[in-house]
Amino acid sequence: MINPADIPHFTLYNGDPIPCIGMGTFGSDRVSPEAVADAVAAAIPAGWRLFDCAACYGNEDKIGSAFRASFDKGIVKRSDLFIMSKVWNDMHRRVAESCRRSIRDLQCDYLDVLFIHWPFPNYHAPFCDVDSRNPDSRPFSVAEFLDTYRQIESLVDEGLVRHIGISNMTIPKLETVLKHLRIPPALCESEMHPCFQQQELFDYLKARNILSVGYMPLGSPRRPERDILPDDIADMQQPELLKIAEAHHCHPAIICLKWAIQRGQIPIPFSIHNYEANLEAALTEPLTDAEMSAIAALECNNRLVKGQVFLWPGANDWHDLWDEDGIIPS
Repeated sequence: MINPADIPHFTLYNGDPIPCIGMGTFGSDRVSPEAVADAVAAAIPAGWRLFDCAACYGNEDKIGSAFRASFDKGIVKRSDLFIMSKVWNDMHRRVAESCRRSIRDLQCDYLDVLFIHWPFPNYHAPFCDVDSRNPDSRPFSVAEFLDTYRQIESLVDEGLVRHIGISNMTIPKLETVLKHLRIPPALCESEMHPCFQQQELFDYLKARNILSVGYMPLGSPRRPERDILPDDIADMQQPELLKIAEAHHCHPAIICLKWAIQRGQIPIPFSIHNYEANLEAALTEPLTDAEMSAIAALECNNRLVKGQVFLWPGANDWHDLWDEDGIIPS
């Protein structure tokens, strides 16, 4: 077991601490809800304190049973854990209902962070294929996003949510909404890994005291089949990364996590087997400046979550979701 007090913390804009590494709970289509919950149950006594959950993962009720057992056994108190969840796309107009359901399922009384999972209400069915499209999908709307966000602000006022999170945002979208928010977002969750670093977005968020949470920090070799394309690059197979891992006598996954933490973002890896080693990445020998520079050079715009299933009628392709030319499609 690792003493949770030894795990470094980052600081949110209001001074609240947050562990520098969290455990993801997205099992995709490869890991059952029960297996995810079993991993959470074992991770808590091993020293994990930050857990990234989401309603659409379909496992919050099972994870909640693991949390409750840990509380009842006296392993941790609720205040020891930092629990995050997300509003799924079909609940943007019913945020309070979504939040209360997640709190009930997770058996946690309140959420430390509630994220807007995607910045538009474009819904797709679980486990759909990459060609699935919802005819009701539509482009990003400032008014709709602000309505969703303000519902979370009300939940902060009620004490059901401590911090607000945003996710899968772009700088053009952020530019349109940040000035209208009463309570600033504390965190932004984005795809970030050595071959897709999103440095411009990372710097933009940091300048505004929004902490980055990087999902798929290992390049997600076990992501859903629909998100795997022939041109995708495997981060952990890059020669430079393998060389650094060899120098540190560890798996390349540990190097990816060290890089993320030293960069200043929270990685949220998920593993049903290696969670102890993943947590230790925050404590063992840091990367050198030269190693950090070598990893920075691995950037190759290797976006793995394209988001095709969220496209709306009339959109060209998945690039329209990410405002790559600086303009939000309408």
